[in-house]
Amino acid sequence: MVDSIDCTTVKVFVKREILIALGFLAALSAAAIAQTPTDVATAVAQLRDVEQTYVADGVVEAVRQSTVAAQISGRIVQINFDVGDYVKEGQVIVRIDEREVSQALAGTQAQVAQAQANLSQAKANFERQRLLFSQKFISQAAMDRAAADYKAAQAQVAATLASAGQAATTKGFAVVVAPYSGVVATRHVEIGEMAAPGKPLMTGFDPSGLRVVANVPQYKLNEISSKTQAAVDIPALGKWINASAVTVLPISDPHTLTTKARLDLPPDLKGVFPGMFARAHFVVGRATKLVIPNEAVVRRSEVTAVYVLPEKGQAQLRQVRLGVAAGKDGVEVLAGLRPGERVSLDPVKTGMALKQAVQ
Repeated sequence: MVDSIDCTTVKVFVKREILIALGFLAALSAAAIAQTPTDVATAVAQLRDVEQTYVADGVVEAVRQSTVAAQISGRIVQINFDVGDYVKEGQVIVRIDEREVSQALAGTQAQVAQAQANLSQAKANFERQRLLFSQKFISQAAMDRAAADYKAAQAQVAATLASAGQAATTKGFAVVVAPYSGVVATRHVEIGEMAAPGKPLMTGFDPSGLRVVANVPQYKLNEISSKTQAAVDIPALGKWINASAVTVLPISDPHTLTTKARLDLPPDLKGVFPGMFARAHFVVGRATKLVIPNEAVVRRSEVTAVYVLPEKGQAQLRQVRLGVAAGKDGVEVLAGLRPGERVSLDPVKTGMALKQAVQ
């Protein structure tokens, strides 16, 4: 019962808003006999041969984005960057307490010294045994034992050197550096926390390389390919950006029956970040459409309209039905306007003039 009342209330509210907007349009249309301001910029609704596009929603993502993780255990003792900071390649971002790995390195170095001393002794014994063997003072078995001891000492030195190299490499993991230049997106740890192999430390991305990923239905794949021209619309910024390249991935999602398309963006864009909503406009042909500039459109609740300026000087707010975007500066008009009619590019100023006329 409560859900039914809520739905009814919402429907009544929406209908009331639409009726108010329609009433506003009717009142202005009936009273719109004022002269249009002479300094208002205008444009003519005209039929234009424009690109016919297929629009798909997408998301901005970084071409290079990675999460740096710890490779050793230890307490985090230093964090040099925070979210939003720009980091150059090779700069130290996190330091982990290296005392444990330093002690392990010292132990392996001591083992290397011991193995080298044993090798020296085994080599000297082998030389003596070889001399005695040449003089027929020892048997072949004694000579073979001396040679085996010498080879074992050589192998022990090689093994300890490898362990020391591994310990030195592990010690280097205590200093975590940026793999490439970029911006810190997320910091996963705080000073004093314990790091463990595989634990995320920081996530960053390279802002110089961005792209938009959109899902394209399978029935559109024959019209969209890697040679297709495309543009990206980012509504939050009001930006239109021509894609430098389009890549259609050779795999489809069996659940949504869509295929991912990647639209590469030009480098070093300002104000564009991974995760932003975007619309991908794929050019699939050309068509003749009635087009007006975007700035001529007025939106009142559920109603879309334009200020029409007839030649006689009377201004009128007229409801129109719009289609898809026609480039970055225009929009298609499906109904409510005829080719050749002039519209105001400053709806605020024109609306104020109409309001004064009504009063």
